[in-house]
Order: sequence, then C-alpha cells, then structure tokens
Amino acid sequence: MDLRLAAYAVCIEDGRVLLARHAPPEEESNWTLPGGGVEHAEDPFDAVIREVAEETGLEAVVERLLGVDSRVVPAGERRLPGRPELHNVGIFYRVRVTGGRLRPEPDGETADSVWIPLSEVARLGRSSLVDIGLALARTAPPTGHVAPVPVGGLVQH
Repeated sequence: MDLRLAAYAVCIEDGRVLLARHAPPEEESNWTLPGGGVEHAEDPFDAVIREVAEETGLEAVVERLLGVDSRVVPAGERRLPGRPELHNVGIFYRVRVTGGRLRPEPDGETADSVWIPLSEVARLGRSSLVDIGLALARTAPPTGHVAPVPVGGLVQH
C-alpha cells in the first residue's frame, strides 16, 4: 500500500473558489484544490502555503484548519494502472489570498488556476478533494470530518 500525506487549500472569495486544473502527462485533466504532498520533515501548515504559491502564483495565509480526510483508493481505481492501493490522508485548510498573480505552474502538472463560481463546481470534472474541502468549509464540523464523498461520474479520486 502507498501512503500519501497531503495539504490542501480551500480559498473561497466572493462566491468563488480557487481551483487548479491538474493535467499530468498522459492522463486526463481534472479540477482540484491547490495543494499536494507534504515533503519530508515539512509541517503541513507550511506545505499548503508552498503548494498554493507553486501551483497558482498566489501568496496566501492559513486562516484555520478545516479538517482531515482519510481514504483508501483501491488499486483498480488508481489513475496509473499497476499501482498498489493508496491511503491518502488529506489535511484541509481555509486560506486567504494576500497577493501574487494567477499563473500556471512552471514545469509542473498544474496547467491552469482559476476562480470558479461555487454554483458551477458541480458541472466540472473534478477530484473528490474539491467536494470534501467545500463540505468542510460549508459545515465546519467540530470533529473536522465529513462523510465520504462518492466517486463516479464527474467526481474522481
């Protein structure tokens, strides 16, 4: 089993959410939250700010911890065939943009970063991380946990 610890940014302003279009080589692109893997010895709090800057060109500050999502992606549902199941632990933070300018990730897998009206998110091909982050931001559960998001149709792992 693979294990991934990641930090994700939920940035909502004026009825819009900041999303990044993940476009890895030889795979179908989808929309996701800015964020990604926590590096060795890196604090997830610092990782989410680094990831926002790398993927979007924006500077941000963490406003609060929203919650943690832990899920196992079966081997047969991984984007790359032949990989073992993946245990993904995602830490979600509410962030606020303080500066910078939107741009694609240089030499990375984020092809685009845009502000999307919340009312349009349901029509996007997206990662389940988007739905999890928005549910955490909307409900602010005291436990920091929301029910699992079903995967299928426009919502993928």
